[in-house]
Amino acid sequence: MAELSDAVKERLREWTYALGGPGTRARLEKLTPPRNEYGVDPYGFDAEYAVAAIAPLLWLYRKYFRVQLTGIDHVPSEGRVVLVSNHSGQLPFDAAMIEVACLIEKDPPRALRALVERWVPTLPFVSTFMARCGQIVGTPENCRRLLAADEAILVFPEGVRGLNKPFRERYRLRPFGPGFLRLALESSAPIVPVGVVGAEEQAPALFDLKPLARLLAFPAFPITPTILPFPLPSRYHVLFGEPIRLQGSPDEDDQELEQKVAVVQGAVRELLARGLAEREHVFW
Repeated sequence: MAELSDAVKERLREWTYALGGPGTRARLEKLTPPRNEYGVDPYGFDAEYAVAAIAPLLWLYRKYFRVQLTGIDHVPSEGRVVLVSNHSGQLPFDAAMIEVACLIEKDPPRALRALVERWVPTLPFVSTFMARCGQIVGTPENCRRLLAADEAILVFPEGVRGLNKPFRERYRLRPFGPGFLRLALESSAPIVPVGVVGAEEQAPALFDLKPLARLLAFPAFPITPTILPFPLPSRYHVLFGEPIRLQGSPDEDDQELEQKVAVVQGAVRELLARGLAEREHVFW
């Protein structure tokens, strides 16, 4: 994508506007990421580039996963916020669909800064693309700076443990780590829980081939009946819950923090239960 000509990028942007529907161009023109004193985003986010880059993802959003959205208005239009979601599906299409939803369905659009594992930018051709689209390595310092700049960050406290869970354990949340909560308390940021239904079925994992994962230095190497990275066309249901505002100190002992983490994890679990109860079929 970084090497594509301006003409190709313009065609991709036009594709984004067409897929987004009436008013999409005008909404996306309001997308103005924070800039430093040098007039650039310090992490490399390029709004014009992102509008072009999301075209294939928007096609997946509209035509392939046919995302059904609930509660998008719970995402604040401005100010710092931490979005906390479940994670599944072997490849992070769930993160992409959440980000596309906040860009396309909100007015004004909200650019989310998805946090990724440290090993992800080491993949060929990935680091530049991800930086220009706004994704960053999820270090505490990066998160603090983004929240201090009143940005929205998207976190997956299950990490790769959730992403690569076997199909028999679908929609069973892995324990949430407390890092996101410490950051939210430190910055007084509200937490918006997110539940994604559908990603568990896009590439069901039969088992994890651990020897190959170690050989390739990957956290996991799931074996699925699909050909990765081509997921099954399961229908996505993305549910945003009401913001949660927790009080306390980020330096509280682990027991106190675990109680607050449980509140957030419970809210995500409730959204998943609601989404599962409301859907009629995995594929429609």
